Amino acid sequence: MSVVYTIGYEGTDIDRFVSTLKAVGVKCVADVRAVALSRKKGFSKKALSSRLEEAGIEYMHFIDLGDPKPGRDAARAGLFNKFRAIYSAHLDTDDAQSSLKELVDVAGEKPTCLLCFERDPVTCHRSIVVEAMTVSDDFKVMNLYGDDPERYVRNASSVPRHNPRKGAAAAQQTLR
Repeated sequence: MSVVYTIGYEGTDIDRFVSTLKAVGVKCVADVRAVALSRKKGFSKKALSSRLEEAGIEYMHFIDLGDPKPGRDAARAGLFNKFRAIYSAHLDTDDAQSSLKELVDVAGEKPTCLLCFERDPVTCHRSIVVEAMTVSDDFKVMNLYGDDPERYVRNASSVPRHNPRKGAAAAQQTLR
């Protein structure tokens, strides 16, 4: 079973954010924001991608897994049931399903962390994305919080680590 991580950058800065990812061994950040822009320094797509690359972490933007504007508006208004309904309907679209499949493949190969803004995963659409990813029991989820990266260093023995999935291609390689 592989681990898929999630994190929001609300309440942190880019240095603590990157330190958190490195502390748990993340190798790929899967940005699931519809709009990869931020007023928070270091978290817009270009700056974030560059900073992650410096840290040895790959950046991928899964725009089709982003929350559509009506969902973002409902979440901002505190209408979480409406937000979940809007995003769940969006996740059923062909484009989102294709992007979800790609994300599952990536997360199965390397330690991957879903990124969005909200600190609390319960109020963020990334929780719905990981629900969809974990239906098959191939993944377990660990929600990260970027405000205190040292917590993951102090508790390293209890942090779940990624185990790559062994697909048909991998099985073929071991048979040779």
